[in-house]
Amino acid sequence: MRAKVLAVLSICANLAFCASSQAKIQRNQEKDPKYQYNIGLFYLNQNNVDEAVKYFVKAQSLDTRFYLALNGLGLAHSMKGRLDESVRAYQKCLEINPQFTEAHNNLGAVYQEMNLLDKAEIEFKTTLLDMGYQNRELPYFNLARLYVLQNRLDEALENIEKSIQIKPRLAMAQHLRGFIFEKRNSLGEAIASYEAAVKIVPEDLGFNYDLGVAYFKNGDYARAKEIFLKISGKITDAETKDTINRYLKIINDKG
Repeated sequence: MRAKVLAVLSICANLAFCASSQAKIQRNQEKDPKYQYNIGLFYLNQNNVDEAVKYFVKAQSLDTRFYLALNGLGLAHSMKGRLDESVRAYQKCLEINPQFTEAHNNLGAVYQEMNLLDKAEIEFKTTLLDMGYQNRELPYFNLARLYVLQNRLDEALENIEKSIQIKPRLAMAQHLRGFIFEKRNSLGEAIASYEAAVKIVPEDLGFNYDLGVAYFKNGDYARAKEIFLKISGKITDAETKDTINRYLKIINDKG
């Protein structure tokens, strides 16, 4: 009996110790900006932007020079369309750490969304000055997209080729390359790029649609019809569905 009592007391003591340790861990986590930041990233990846903001703000309040939290805030605000707030967060992040290259690229993307193209170009080029930046395909892609908006197609093509050279399976880069070739009326090359994008992400309806249109423009009506029929039932946008139906009618009329 005494042994059982001692065993129960031992178990209770262990439980009390575990509870005490857990409480201590939680108190430490509450004061740890990195932990709060990581929770914010978790919510951001879950597309729960409001919760992410709470944790990024808390992380930054615990350490006012914790620039990663400000970069996270910039991302969160941009996802909600709060572009001015996003710019302020990125600028503050870069005031603390001007060498944090990721924030330059992110800030450039927001400037581009705001149609501040000169400022965006500066940020993307600043990003590329960091030869150690591990995601260099992204500023090259962003510059290409910016140059397309300005109809600077040669520069756009030059930058998108660099992006693809770094990361051949970047589907959005392959797609943009196709778009650039299509604007240059190089339909064979446009089709090859769109095909590459579709091969990487077969379920992307936008990639498939642009490929179908390129085939149609190039006179390959059978292939265009095959693609349009494959995606028409999955398209939810009314305008795009109407456009596909018009393409199919033209193809059918040609016999």
